[in-house]
Amino acid sequence: MDIQILEMAERKCKFILKDSTPSMANALRRTMLSDIPKMAIDKVEFHLGPIDVDGKEFESVTPLFDEIIAHRLGMVPIPTDLSLFNYQKDCVCGGEGCPSCSIMYLLKKSGPCTVYSGDMEPLGSPDLKVKDENIPIVELADRQSVLIYAHAVMGTASTHVKWQVANGVGYKYLPKVSIENDVSDEDTIKAVIKGCPKKVFEDVGGKLTVAHPLECIFCDACKANSRDAVTVEADDRNFVFKFETDGSLTAQEVLDKAAEILSENAKAFATELRGQA
Repeated sequence: MDIQILEMAERKCKFILKDSTPSMANALRRTMLSDIPKMAIDKVEFHLGPIDVDGKEFESVTPLFDEIIAHRLGMVPIPTDLSLFNYQKDCVCGGEGCPSCSIMYLLKKSGPCTVYSGDMEPLGSPDLKVKDENIPIVELADRQSVLIYAHAVMGTASTHVKWQVANGVGYKYLPKVSIENDVSDEDTIKAVIKGCPKKVFEDVGGKLTVAHPLECIFCDACKANSRDAVTVEADDRNFVFKFETDGSLTAQEVLDKAAEILSENAKAFATELRGQA
């Protein structure tokens, strides 16, 4: 089994999983969706009562229930360095909360205004500042205010979707598109090119050629328009993967961590199996 990177950006990745099986491809997909750890806000403390801002008194009220605001804060992607943080249950603090297992954010804002995710200030390293600063949280009217302490901890999406790092994780069999005979008929070439929704084919020197085989979605429109001169097969040993991240981890970190978790789970299963023999 091997991985060939086709595209790697900070928040998205496209790669080919080579010489594998459908079960392994699905295991990798499920791992990226559910088992990658990240930080997310899990506890929110709201200040109740009047709030003094520069000698002016504001009421600690908003148009939304506190639970809705807490949920929105929980879905804000929190920058995560997996080398710095532990699960609370594994931390030396015994789960009470410390810089090794939690991050605290302060959100203090007075209306009239829109409160955004970028208004959250980390009480600690500025590197923990939220990257997506324009996520709207709540609209405040005149003399309304919020004072919130939000606590972020490590978790996985198997517990709650707010800990889901990877999104849109999907894969398909590697397409094998070929042209059996040279197609040089102008009408046929135009029909195949126009009929392909993913622009897989091009006209090169008056001949039909396969230009972008990885874009094929197995719709078979090309076969119908070429009178079966084009063949499309699915390679069930190789898989084209695509996924994006919410920004809390990079795409490279997600892929590396998924491979690490799969390897650890396989070793643990093998050890357990030998112990039962």
